[in-house]
Amino acid sequence: MAKLADLESAFDTALRHVQRAISSGMTSSGGGSARPQLEALKTELKRERARALELGIVDHEWLRKTVRWVVEWVPDADLTLVVALGRIVRAVP
Repeated sequence: MAKLADLESAFDTALRHVQRAISSGMTSSGGGSARPQLEALKTELKRERARALELGIVDHEWLRKTVRWVVEWVPDADLTLVVALGRIVRAVP
């Protein structure tokens, strides 16, 4: 049960970071608005959170793909989203 709570907390933290990045008007590493990527990430995180809490596991392939994708567009000066995704990785067995 503690692992499920850790997983839920990790997803919630990632979602808070995404919302904060949306609210602050984060730009992508390419200089444009990161809002489209952030909105897509928010949708993905919500879907995967529900799935993970229902099944008690995270799709590791989805997580690897998502981390790689975020690293492609997140600015080097703001890696909090990558760190938040790392917390999800650490929460799953």
